[in-house]
Amino acid sequence: MTDGDPSDLALFRAFPGLRERLPRRPFVLSPTPVEPLPLAGVPAGQLFVKRDERSCPLVGGNKPRKLEFWIGRALAQRARTLVTTGGLGTNHGLATTILGRAAGLRTVLVLVHQPPTPAVRRTLCLQQAYGAELIYGGSVAGAACALLAVLARERWRGGRPLRVPTGGSSPLGDVGFVSAALELAEQVRAGALPEPSRLFVPVGSGGTLAGLVVGLRLAGLRTRVAGVRVSDILPPPRRWLARAARATLRGLRRLDPSVPALDVEPRDFDLLRGHVGPGYGAATPEAHAALDAAAACGLALDPTYSGKCLAAIRAESLAGTLGAGPVLFWNTCNAVDLAAAAPRTVTEPELPERVRRALAAGAGGRRLGHRHGPTR
Repeated sequence: MTDGDPSDLALFRAFPGLRERLPRRPFVLSPTPVEPLPLAGVPAGQLFVKRDERSCPLVGGNKPRKLEFWIGRALAQRARTLVTTGGLGTNHGLATTILGRAAGLRTVLVLVHQPPTPAVRRTLCLQQAYGAELIYGGSVAGAACALLAVLARERWRGGRPLRVPTGGSSPLGDVGFVSAALELAEQVRAGALPEPSRLFVPVGSGGTLAGLVVGLRLAGLRTRVAGVRVSDILPPPRRWLARAARATLRGLRRLDPSVPALDVEPRDFDLLRGHVGPGYGAATPEAHAALDAAAACGLALDPTYSGKCLAAIRAESLAGTLGAGPVLFWNTCNAVDLAAAAPRTVTEPELPERVRRALAAGAGGRRLGHRHGPTR
């Protein structure tokens, strides 16, 4: 995948005091490559890509950078079960299941409705194929109730559950992208790419964006991060992102006082709002066009996150608002063939009944915001 070393991180090279104080189950092969991206519609030589789809041989993308710290905590606390939430086709949930399984941990996924596209259906089958227990919560409120019930059940059974936040986004998980930004700074200093004027990344739960902003500031880079909103499910505002970034920084400073104190404010976050489309998980024509343009460059994206992010870059270039300096596209997609590596094959009739009902209801079925209780 890469020639990286999973035993070390740029974060630990920058702040060695964290190495023994921050539990981590190594999964990421860093550094992930950076390369020019000759994309149609963007001036030649301006666009680069950070190939995080190669971050881990088990499952690529941005998820392993966060989850290796959460799984490190789970192992340090002798937890047996990971419990997390997301949409029906949550890639975070799938990555949690895969990496948890590699570490000897069970995973329970509490799922919220999203449009049941073919990709969502495939992901659900993969979640169960890798061993996840699937519980359908329906709405956000229903999933919250289901989550509490699962945690109580696992404690009663002796499952020693650890709740992993949606997307892995938290002061702990976001540390993975503090380190990723420091990794990027090392690549800039080594001449792998010029210092980007702007960095584009998709924003779901917001942890990737918050961690990158902290890490770039610690590294001394002037790069502005443009977060492309891809979800209408509780999208994080700037003030929340600033609080999340400050919390991550405080956590690092508690563990190692050599980490500098920084002022992180809402104005440090650039959010692009015009690319969600009909809603979370619903692809847009612009995202499909971006997928085709990326494929012509040998880059595979997904329509929910990375496709919408690249569509935003193309739109800004067309509008003349991209700027003149180097631009970096952070590819958060997964490039591992998860179906080929799955321990078994699962088809839709094998999914839990409530999940099958949600799929059968289709886009006209239960939607976010409808008031109904948790279902299994």
